[in-house]
Amino acid sequence: MKSLIMTAIAVFLLASCNNSNSTQNSESKTDSTSTIDTPLTNEKKILFFGNSLTAGLGLADQSEAFPALIQQKIDSLGLPYTCINAGLSGETSAGGKDRIEWLLKDSIDVFVLELGANDGLRGISPESTFQNLNEIVNKVKAAYPNCKLVLAGMMVPPSMGDQYFKDFSAIFPKLAKEQNMTLVPFLLDKVAGIQNLNQADGVHPTKEGQHILAENVWAHLKAVL
Repeated sequence: MKSLIMTAIAVFLLASCNNSNSTQNSESKTDSTSTIDTPLTNEKKILFFGNSLTAGLGLADQSEAFPALIQQKIDSLGLPYTCINAGLSGETSAGGKDRIEWLLKDSIDVFVLELGANDGLRGISPESTFQNLNEIVNKVKAAYPNCKLVLAGMMVPPSMGDQYFKDFSAIFPKLAKEQNMTLVPFLLDKVAGIQNLNQADGVHPTKEGQHILAENVWAHLKAVL
């Protein structure tokens, strides 16, 4: 129980830090995405769509964020995929719902969705968060029906109340099931609440922590590819 509380508190602080830094870290749509350098033979695209965890807030370079680390795994296996980092610090499910349309101008083959923590901080109803995330997925499906879908699960602190904690946690497996998405149960597994795997703020993963995030995602993404 102590471990669960530490993990949930870390997620709560992460969302708070994301929200407080959203102004200084939000960039124009053009600047909020980047294509990780890959061989020219890569043709298919994986879009990582999320908040500061995906963006790599606080790292020396975006090449240290988990999407870039996954690109390294893909390249080592000779798979024809290019990873696109579309993380934006402070992003909410509602913000993501508006932003996704611009990103769908270019074709994608795999969509990795990592949003929701900031909704939990604000006490937004799990129903609203579910609807927003569901709409994001529907927009991706409408644009690219054959796109493969991956969802990263998140949690809120127990201090939000037992019922809210349960309802929020249930968003992700429910959405994954209804939309036929591959589910990463908890993106911050084995990282949240562990001091030496987080930056000085205690909530954003270090370079080493990002490697664990990459492993958490890769464990499920590799079967999709």
